[in-house]
Amino acid sequence: SLTLLDTNLPAEAETELRSFISKRLTKGALFEGMGSVASVGLSIPESKVGCYYCRFQQENLEMATLESDINAPEYVVCFLGGSEKEDTFRLELDKYIQNLKINLDLEQKNLETCVSPYLRSWFEDAICPIQRVVQLFQDKLSSLLHAALSYTPVEVKNADERTEKDISRFLAAASLQGLVQEGTMTSLCIAMTEEQHKSLVIDCSGPEPQLHNAGSNRFCEDWMQAFVNGAEGGNPFLFRQILENFKLKAIQDINNLKRFIRQAEMNHYALFKCYLFLKNCGSGDILLKIVKVEHAEMPEARNVVTVLEEFMRE
Repeated sequence: SLTLLDTNLPAEAETELRSFISKRLTKGALFEGMGSVASVGLSIPESKVGCYYCRFQQENLEMATLESDINAPEYVVCFLGGSEKEDTFRLELDKYIQNLKINLDLEQKNLETCVSPYLRSWFEDAICPIQRVVQLFQDKLSSLLHAALSYTPVEVKNADERTEKDISRFLAAASLQGLVQEGTMTSLCIAMTEEQHKSLVIDCSGPEPQLHNAGSNRFCEDWMQAFVNGAEGGNPFLFRQILENFKLKAIQDINNLKRFIRQAEMNHYALFKCYLFLKNCGSGDILLKIVKVEHAEMPEARNVVTVLEEFMRE
């Protein structure tokens, strides 16, 4: 059975949502700590809304036995939005719930003082960081995108806690973590960290952030324009979609370059195609770093990359 702890839904809609969650629980469709997103029909003006829901168990460090773990209280948290686009932010919302589980004591007496304010700020805290970063950086966003793609270390100075967290989340969301080989990312991080003089420094002491040692390229500038153009509508889901498209295009370019390099190992004309691709894609500086790390243990491919580096320098 479900006991309501807190809601800001009208009574009728709350009953409908409770019925929806009960059916999911009966089917065993709610997994511990892993949220899902579905479209739900409720008696509110929007009629159909997107619902993120997640089940989790209260942790109690004093509970040492398996039996007491089984009897620990379980909770389901639901966040409602205008559409199923909440799925775009499912990982952020999972993390938001994880923080709730770790940091908050869900005893009844703390519901109003701790849990309710935390739950009510879910949209601002989990969904809006990318939008706030776009609005803060405007045309300087290209340097942030460049740092995220190249895994350049970023140092934020004189920023309030929320702004610092927003920038960190944006960099994590814009990076290719999980999309390229883990070993490549580790090697890139090490290589870029060793080049400390190339760390991007962001000073937030003034009304606009000041960037030092900022890098950029045509690829990041083109995508920055897409973000700035999208800022007029102020839709956080649009910004996230642009960010996903940005990463998808970067991955496509990396895969194309790797294919050209394989061909160039046996064909001088393909080597020239590699060079033209790097010159025209707008992100040759970053792509070369990534493939150099990936092909470090492959002599023939490494030779091709070395020749390409010389071409690009000239």
